[in-house]
Amino acid sequence: MMENLQNLLVRVIDLSTIVLASLILLGLVYIAVIFVIDITQREQAIRRNYPVIGRLRYLFEHLGVFFRQYFFAMDREELPFNRAERTWVARAAKRLDSTIAFGSTKPLNTPGSILFLNSMFPSLDDEHETEERRPVIFGEGYAKKPYSTHSIFHISAMSYGALSAPAIEALSHGAAKANILLNTGEGGLSPFHLSGNCDLTFQIGTAKYGVRDFYGNLSDEKLIEVASHEAVKMFEIKLSQGAKPGKGGILPAGKVTKLIASTRGIPIGEDSISPNRHKDISNIDDLLTMIERVRRVTEKPTGIKFVLGQYEWLDDFCSEIHKRGLNYAPDFITLDSADGGTGAAPQSLMDNVGLPVASSLPMLVDKLNEYGLRSRIRIFAAGKMVTPSGVAAALCLGADCVNTARGFMFSLGCIQALQCNNNTCPTGITTHDKDLQKGLDPVLKATRVANYANGILHEVTTMAHSCGVFNPHELGRQHAYIVNDAGLPEPLIKHYPHVPTRAEFLTDIASK
Repeated sequence: MMENLQNLLVRVIDLSTIVLASLILLGLVYIAVIFVIDITQREQAIRRNYPVIGRLRYLFEHLGVFFRQYFFAMDREELPFNRAERTWVARAAKRLDSTIAFGSTKPLNTPGSILFLNSMFPSLDDEHETEERRPVIFGEGYAKKPYSTHSIFHISAMSYGALSAPAIEALSHGAAKANILLNTGEGGLSPFHLSGNCDLTFQIGTAKYGVRDFYGNLSDEKLIEVASHEAVKMFEIKLSQGAKPGKGGILPAGKVTKLIASTRGIPIGEDSISPNRHKDISNIDDLLTMIERVRRVTEKPTGIKFVLGQYEWLDDFCSEIHKRGLNYAPDFITLDSADGGTGAAPQSLMDNVGLPVASSLPMLVDKLNEYGLRSRIRIFAAGKMVTPSGVAAALCLGADCVNTARGFMFSLGCIQALQCNNNTCPTGITTHDKDLQKGLDPVLKATRVANYANGILHEVTTMAHSCGVFNPHELGRQHAYIVNDAGLPEPLIKHYPHVPTRAEFLTDIASK
């Protein structure tokens, strides 16, 4: 018996030796083949000069995207969002303690940074409990079905297609829990947008997905069909987007599934590329006509979205509204920032075109004030405002509300892997790969979406109280300083003269 076991062990060892030797031989053959391929190819100098080992450069370059944020980047130096920003969102989404110790790691002398001015005598907490927060009302007196919200923070446009079904479903349920708006994005109205019964803004992109006829033209019949959904509260005509001004939406063919194709009204498995602009909007008259048409057909508030670049047209825009009547004015403007994000865009546009919202928002607000239209038109500010300071800054500069997309993606679990355009998102947010999607639990993530929204509202309200006002809507330019090029803070109001806050507008209107 013992001898048999010894013989069996010897045979196993011999077999293992043979297998190991075979694997080593195959490995050497493989390396030899790669060596020959590398040394004979002419496309890459590194591989030709350093065959086999030269390939490690491309491997490390690829892996660096994923590991840089963990091992090398400092808390506040990474782009597009640094670790401090991502961590704040993640902790808010999980309702974890957001306090820090020992001191801030944020430099206070970075040009362009906004610092908020605390009041010498901030009001007591119990004083705020009796202060009623006034709602933001859209389309009052102009749309048959106006919309109002008490929230200052909403979910920016993200279409089904760019995001996965579980991600959209989680956003819909989370928005309902937090009583905030979810913008559908330009990809049409999917079942997943409707699943949570939240308030929706339906976006009409340049391709008019979801509201187009057979020829791609805007269809009144389809508009009425979309507006018949009680959840759809407003319509937004998208003119341009911060991450790619002058370029339409891009959805790679690999993401155009059967349901996405039917939702958008396009062929399956083909690239979904929207025109650079609306073919039926080539001037101010066309734009105002479109706004009035959509509002009249849907009976719901209608606005426009754009990133500001050349701004001289704003004078013609405002003048024409007065000429044609306030019924032709948009009920709201969503002002996107040049540092906005998207799933796929040319780097030349994403890096270089358009104005950031810190510059364009006060320009827009001041222009509407100049023409007496600010009380008629509400303003959403959109961009990289994912933390309380960004939201509060936008309110100081004149916005009524703030939208974010990537902030809510972080609340869903986004790790900034920068794979949005490749259908390989490791967290299941921007992929239609079922194996990757299964890691995203819509029920759990919906709670985190709501937690994040509520966390922002709580922190911004705390900042407002520190500045001596009762609620965030009362924040104005007089409550902040901006760091100049020399690294020194100076009054924000010096750069942008004081304009009435929304609270002051409402008080003035009530008095009249």
